Amino acid sequence: MIENRVTKILGIKYPVIKGGMVWVSNARLTAAVSNAGGLGVMGVGAMDREILAAELDTLRSMTDKPFGISCPLIKPDYESMIGTALDKGVKIVVTSAGNPAKVYKILQAAGVIAIQVIANVRMAQKASDLGYHMVIAEGFEAGGHDGKDEITTFALIPQVVDAVNIPVIAAGGIADARGMVAAFALGAEGVQIGTRFIATKESPVHENFKQAIINAGDTDTTITGRRLGDPVRVVKNKFALQILDAEDSGASPADILDMIGTDRTYMASVKGDVENGSVMGGQISGMIKEIKSVQEIFDELILGIETVVNTTKKNLGVS
Repeated sequence: MIENRVTKILGIKYPVIKGGMVWVSNARLTAAVSNAGGLGVMGVGAMDREILAAELDTLRSMTDKPFGISCPLIKPDYESMIGTALDKGVKIVVTSAGNPAKVYKILQAAGVIAIQVIANVRMAQKASDLGYHMVIAEGFEAGGHDGKDEITTFALIPQVVDAVNIPVIAAGGIADARGMVAAFALGAEGVQIGTRFIATKESPVHENFKQAIINAGDTDTTITGRRLGDPVRVVKNKFALQILDAEDSGASPADILDMIGTDRTYMASVKGDVENGSVMGGQISGMIKEIKSVQEIFDELILGIETVVNTTKKNLGVS
C-alpha cells in the first residue's frame, strides 16, 4: 500500500488512476482498475444519461471500491450527465476540456472530490483557486485530445508542482514502474494511465484496436487537428495520414472537419476499422507489446517500483 495525499483523499490503495477514455472506460474495465487498488474512472464522453445510469448500476455490482466519472466540459449536456452521476451516488468527478469554473459550484455543493485535467500552469492555478482537490497534469505524449501548448510531461509536472499546493497526478507517457517512479521524482503524487489499459483483457474495445496499440512502434503516433486548434494524438493509419496531408496542403478548418465527419472514434474502437477510424493512443504505445489483465499490469507496476528505485540509486552512485 502507498500512503500519500492522493490515496488518502480518494480512499484507494495505490495512487494510480485510469484515464476516462471514450468508448474504452465502461463498467467492466473501470471496476477492474478499482478492484486492483487504483481508481477506476468511467469516461462518459460518448454516453447519454440512460446509458450512464445503466453503466453505473453495473459498475456498482462489480466493485465496492472507490470509482469516479470523467466528463469533458465541451459535451453539450455535461451538467445533466454530472447530475445523473451525482444522483447515482458518484463521489469523485474528473472534469476536462473546458472551464472548470462552469461546474465547480455544482461539484462543491454535492460534496464530491473534484479533479481537473490541465495542460499548463495557468490552468492548474485556476483549478486550485476554485477549490479543486487535485489536478491531473497531462503532457503532450498522451493519447487523444492534448493541450494546445504542447508541453511534455517531463517539463509540465515539476512546473505545476511548484505552482500549486494541491496534489498533482501525472499523465501522458506512463505505462510501467519506470514511468511512475519518474513522475514521483518530478513531484507528482499519483499517475494517470490510459493507453496501457486499452490493451487489456477487460478493455471493451475491438480486438483490432488493441492490436493497433500492440503493433505500434516508437514513431507510430502523430498529432492531427492542429489547424483546428484541437490537437489529437492518434496511432498513424490511413485516416490520420489523410488529415495530415490535408493540413499540409493548407486545407481550411471547415474542409478538414468535413473530412473527419462523425463517429471516427466509434468506427475504430467499437467497429474495429483501424484504417478509417480514429485510433487514439499515446506515444507510450511503442512500449506495449502484449495484452494483459488489469491485475497483471498492477502487479508489474507496484512490484517493479523497488527495482526501479534500486536501479536509480545505483545509477546515481547512492548506496
